[in-house]
Amino acid sequence: MTRTATVFAAVFLLSITSTPAIAQTANRPLSTAPQAGDIQRFRFGDLRVTALSDGTVPQDLHKLLLGITPQEVDKLLGRAFLKNPVEASINAFLLETHEGLVLIDAGAGEVFGPGYGGRLVHSLAVAGVDPSQIRHVLITHVHSDHSGGLVVKGNPVFPNAVIHVGKPDVNFFLGAQGTERRGYADHYFSEAETALRPYLAQGRLKTFENGEEILPGITAAIHPGHTPGAAFFTVRSGKDAMVFIGDTLHVSSVQFPRPGVTIVYDVVPDQASAVRRTAFDLFARERTLVAAPHLPFPGIGHVRRDKDGYAWVPAEYVDRD
Repeated sequence: MTRTATVFAAVFLLSITSTPAIAQTANRPLSTAPQAGDIQRFRFGDLRVTALSDGTVPQDLHKLLLGITPQEVDKLLGRAFLKNPVEASINAFLLETHEGLVLIDAGAGEVFGPGYGGRLVHSLAVAGVDPSQIRHVLITHVHSDHSGGLVVKGNPVFPNAVIHVGKPDVNFFLGAQGTERRGYADHYFSEAETALRPYLAQGRLKTFENGEEILPGITAAIHPGHTPGAAFFTVRSGKDAMVFIGDTLHVSSVQFPRPGVTIVYDVVPDQASAVRRTAFDLFARERTLVAAPHLPFPGIGHVRRDKDGYAWVPAEYVDRD
């Protein structure tokens, strides 16, 4: 945890400044037009789920991953036709329910600076949704790439939404428990204050406990490790179930074959690793449909047992009415 406190901010800045420029051809320079919002819709039971891209950010895995050497990282990345640093997707998910529009995670907002995340509102617009239409926002955990998009310049982005956060995360990041554990990087606490305090002041921040039904058909399970209140959300429609797994993993090409590998963002790495192993085993055995914020967009698919551990199988793509 002490290492976490010292490296995150520096590593992210190093990553975005050291990422090699994209090559350009002599005759066709790349367009300088900004990237548009990106969405992908899925039918799930009687519900429609829309994956929303908040953009991507480069990650220097040599500095971020624990329990593995840089050489081992590069070997696993090479098998996936990747090189360090890699791009991490920041995905959010929109549910159309009988309780209105429900958003799972809110992206990074302004936290990482221009060009690094912060595209969620644009993606919502592509989906035909204004932030004022969102009735509930479910936060898998309080880290700023999941909660930073709740505010812009300190003002709520979702003026009519109730924000749902695991009680242990609120106690840790906003309460006395967190101030006593400053071995974890200070910026996590200040970012949580910025994202959550405006909603708390307006009476629109609601906490949940392990096993609680947040909304009809949506149940939370708290799995401490990555953060104290890190949650899975299980959404049921008829006989179908889909699980939104938060930061159970960050790098599919490394952590599926090597689920014991942790990352400096974990508050308690050993717990985070245990959660990942148990979840992968369950998802593979029960053929669970899962949604993950940091797997390549849209981040929806299945976990499969593999000779090297586990593997990711993206959901089938459908583009028709």
